[in-house]
Amino acid sequence: MSELYKLLQFADFGDERGKLVVIEGDNLSGVPFDIKRVFYIYGSDRTVVRGQHANRNSEFVLVNVAGSSKVMITDGKKKEIVELNQPMEAVYIPRMIWKEMYDFSPDSVLLVLANTHYDSHEYIRNYEEYLKEMGVLGGKKE
Repeated sequence: MSELYKLLQFADFGDERGKLVVIEGDNLSGVPFDIKRVFYIYGSDRTVVRGQHANRNSEFVLVNVAGSSKVMITDGKKKEIVELNQPMEAVYIPRMIWKEMYDFSPDSVLLVLANTHYDSHEYIRNYEEYLKEMGVLGGKKE
């Protein structure tokens, strides 16, 4: 069990007509917040790195609804990598956790759910600034 993130498993319904995965906010399907924003990343490839930021207020749930990608998650002290490759599996990332999404398969569609509307002022886009704000410098506690 990780201190940095939580893996979520959504119900996978289906029959001969196909599959259906339902995701609801307010913890009805495991998402621990009301969903305020939804966006998705596609058209990236294995060389692209997305994210590269932390958020002061936003929490996220990431799910690859098609293809696969990896997510590097860190608090400046501990680093973990999660591979997302099933449309019923997701990762919940709390606020103030640095995230980088990468190694996108050609068919990857990474769906992102957030608990806030977009606000550029709550983003920390510089890793050194993030480490200072977290009280960590070079991976060691100050």
